[in-house]
Amino acid sequence: MRPNGAIVIDPTGADIHEEAERIRVLGPIARIELPGGVRAWSVTGYEAARQVLADTRFSKDPRKHWTAFSDGTLDPAFPLIGWAMMENLTTSHGEDHARLRRLVTGAFTTRRVERLRPEIERTVDRLLDALESESGDAPVDLRSGFAEPLALNVICELLGVPQDVRAVLFSGGEANVDTTNTSQETASVIERVHGIAGELIESRREQPGNDLVSDLIRARDEDGSRLSEAELMGTILLLVSTGTEPVKNLLTNTISELLGSPGSLAAALEGRTPWGDTVEETLRVQAPVAHLPFRFAVEDVEVAGTVVPRGEPVLIHYAAVGRDPAIHHRDPDVFDPDRADKRHLSFGHGVYRCVGMPLARLEAEVALSSLFRRFPELRLAVPASRLERQSTFIMNGLSSLPVRLGKKVTE
Repeated sequence: MRPNGAIVIDPTGADIHEEAERIRVLGPIARIELPGGVRAWSVTGYEAARQVLADTRFSKDPRKHWTAFSDGTLDPAFPLIGWAMMENLTTSHGEDHARLRRLVTGAFTTRRVERLRPEIERTVDRLLDALESESGDAPVDLRSGFAEPLALNVICELLGVPQDVRAVLFSGGEANVDTTNTSQETASVIERVHGIAGELIESRREQPGNDLVSDLIRARDEDGSRLSEAELMGTILLLVSTGTEPVKNLLTNTISELLGSPGSLAAALEGRTPWGDTVEETLRVQAPVAHLPFRFAVEDVEVAGTVVPRGEPVLIHYAAVGRDPAIHHRDPDVFDPDRADKRHLSFGHGVYRCVGMPLARLEAEVALSSLFRRFPELRLAVPASRLERQSTFIMNGLSSLPVRLGKKVTE
């Protein structure tokens, strides 16, 4: 902690939850210092987060409402500068945000997402077949061999991204959330990703398909005022990133929690606890997104008795919000899918609620039920204490999840 009371954020994200508790001690909203010495606010309280997420006096547009960014005093080498430079749903406010949201919301309705179930099931089965054929009883990594390719393939099928460029586009999202990177390292990756995305856009302009990228291009070309070229690219890259990173973490976090809680796993396998309840409890206790940039006070705003001055940045600490003891009085840090109150804000709240929420839930339920029913003897290949975290304070996930599949159940 700095002498001025700000908690200095660990860029490696070595212990997300321990750091969250140190921030929480200072109140539901407290001062933090980001890499590069940038001062900001972190919201760890559930009710305070609901207020900030729903309050129109907090903007996501740095160009209009982050004083240090708009007046040029923010160091261009600030490691998280990429989060201010994007032009998509994460950096828009008011009518601009509503306009962009309307363009993509239709692709993620519950009915349209449910139509993807057969494709998700086929992808899950194919990935599990591949893991089984490669492993015998040798360790396999469920992050790189299952969770990541599942999430990436599902969102890219929806968007219409060709197989040969999916991994490159995904690397842009990884670079943006790795908070150990320098701004130059991130910019190098993003430059390459933008080139690939530009080629994809031109390809779909020439040969439109029945996919979301083609739909977004049609919206852009039919009425240019609805979607700028920068917003078109930014939206495509955002959907690839948000459709993979959080889903990958949701899957691996749930698997890890279940392997550490045999009673909960047995209840899920026997149907006593619905898979949906298990997923919701993971979202509460191990939020896939930990500490998300940025919101900016449009004016001085009081939150939980603290005034956030106009133009200052705010981060929502989703990993802390789900464990708020003011809401979850009984063992808030304990994974318990049978608890009655699983309130969390891991998909956001209000107009900023994640548009991909129905798809993420469906992917998780299909993937988890298939994995554990097929391999009920699944077990960690290393002690839980040796599982390594991602090198980021923005995401809350594992860098790998080594397991042994055990004996397969045939049906």
